[in-house]
Formats: sequence, C-alpha cells, structure tokens
Amino acid sequence: MRPIRSLPYAWLLLAALLAGGCAAKRPIASQPPAQPSATPEATAESAKKSTEVAPYGKRSKTPPAPAPVGYTEEGNASWYGNPFNGRRASNGEVYDMYKLTAAHRTLPFETMVRVTNLSNGKTTTVRITDRGPFVDNRIIDLSLAAAREIESVGPGVVPVRLEVLGNVDVTAGFFTVQVGAFRDRANAEHLRDRLSLSYTPIFIQQYDSPDGTFYRVRVGKVSGEDTAHDFGEQLRAKEGFTPFVVRLDDAKPSGVN
Repeated sequence: MRPIRSLPYAWLLLAALLAGGCAAKRPIASQPPAQPSATPEATAESAKKSTEVAPYGKRSKTPPAPAPVGYTEEGNASWYGNPFNGRRASNGEVYDMYKLTAAHRTLPFETMVRVTNLSNGKTTTVRITDRGPFVDNRIIDLSLAAAREIESVGPGVVPVRLEVLGNVDVTAGFFTVQVGAFRDRANAEHLRDRLSLSYTPIFIQQYDSPDGTFYRVRVGKVSGEDTAHDFGEQLRAKEGFTPFVVRLDDAKPSGVN
C-alpha cells in the first residue's frame, strides 16, 4: 500500500483559501446625511403677499419599516413655543409647549406621528393638536419638547420624515384650499367677492395670532385630500395663486363665515 502524501498539502491549501476569503470582506461605510441650512423662525403669516404659503411636501402611501401602517411625508419641520404657549390650539385644548404635540395642516387631530430628524436620526412621537405651519416650505410645527428630543431647537428648521402610527386614513374627510391671508379684512373680502364669481363655497377664517389678527381666505369643500390637491393645482394654473390644502375639521372654528 502506498502512503498518502497529499493530505498535509490539502489542509494547507484549504487554510489558505479560508484566510483569503476572510481578508476579502471589507466594511462599507455609509454617508452621513447632509446638514440642513437653517432659516429664521417665523411666527406669523406675511400680510404683504396673499400667496405666501407652504408646499405640501413629498407624499407616499407606502411607509418604510417600522411604521405599521399608512402614510409618510418628508419636508422641513420648525417648532413653536412662546408666545403661543398657553393659547388655544386648533383642537380647542390649551397649547403646552412642554408636551409632545405638533401642528399639521391636514392630518386629523389626535393622530400619532413619529418624526425623524434626517440630519441626525433622532426621533420623537407627537400628537397632532393644531393646524399649521403657515410658513413657506415647512410641513410640521413641533412643540418645544418635541424639538428638544430631535435636537432641532438650535437649527430652528430641519429636514424630517413623518410616519403616521396606527390605522388612520389620513386622506379621508373634507378639505379646503387656502389662497390668501390678510391683516386687513377688507382685502380678504375683496378676494372672496372676486373668486365667488367662479367658485363656491368661499369663506374667511379669522385667526387671532400673537402678532395680530389675520383673515384667511379659503375656497371649496372637497372630499378627499388627493382631490383637494388637484383643485389647488387648478387654482394655481387659473388664478396664479400658490395655494395649500387644509383639513376641514368636524367642529367649525370660531371666526369662520
């Protein structure tokens, strides 16, 4: 019988292959998110332009994990504290800037929303209690407490992703399109009268802000958020407005006529 001489060589060859395979595996570094450019905090609507309003951001009906259902949105978040602290929010309760709440233009009241700061990955969960923000290029206004949790107090405005938590159909219900906001009620009435020749219903909502009273001109009562956005685009094309969509809440707010 001939002796087996190839066994040590086979073991050496196998060890070399294993060592080479491990050495070939390299970690892949991910790029950190870019820092947003901060803008000053705004607390009231401009009286100089009736069309100074906010776009409604990127929307998707398929949420990323781990949001359980529904709806996501990306855009900029601001925060609000004094002098709004202690005033009535749109849902009727007193705004407390030390609680985890937020303002959104179209999400139903009591909706729970996970907010992620895309510049640092910090998250917070807030309850929608108020309407806003009525400032260009922002999709949500956070309470001071929520802004602290995602470290956005210093920057003032940060890029965020919103994820609705729970079984909430956020696109159902009635919506209207805001086309102007004025300090002078006569200007709001002039716009209402002009638009009433072509559109109905049209109403003026009075808003008593810490910076004074504003009169918001809103057009239509539209079923479904997508349809409301389509209507807003028609107003943009025909009338030259930069409109935005606002949910019509069940309780008619004071000052609406």
